[in-house]
Amino acid sequence: MIDGVIVKKLKVIPDERGRLMEIMRTDDDFFQKFGQVYMTTAYPGVVKGWHYHKKQADNMAVVKGMMKIVLYDSRKDSATFGEINEIFSGCHNPVLVHIPAFVYHGFKCISEEEAIVINTPTEIYNYNEPDEYRLPAHGSEIQYDWGRKDG
Repeated sequence: MIDGVIVKKLKVIPDERGRLMEIMRTDDDFFQKFGQVYMTTAYPGVVKGWHYHKKQADNMAVVKGMMKIVLYDSRKDSATFGEINEIFSGCHNPVLVHIPAFVYHGFKCISEEEAIVINTPTEIYNYNEPDEYRLPAHGSEIQYDWGRKDG
């Protein structure tokens, strides 16, 4: 696993009324601070990536559908420099993925329906000076194939 990345297994508590799932708590070891909470979605087969942040850490949980979240460690001083992680997150694997600053990330909807991600970053979004640094999803800068891997 890329240095600083944490995958927290989420516990779903069902009963006859529905279900409850805690996503993140202030007593989680990785909790730094609260910036904001937002939702983003992707339609089946759509890739959103690559980007990283210099200031904020992301805390992503897929609450509907399934996503393949992919991380790339571009930090030259990191013990895991150059490593790529794939994390399958969503209804079949409820997890929260903590993504530290300077780690590239993106995701692809792998379900047959729109997937919904809830992100709780450590910083608020600055409309005038966004803390987002992007690369093309299918460019040559990061050697990763977003295609399905049927073995």
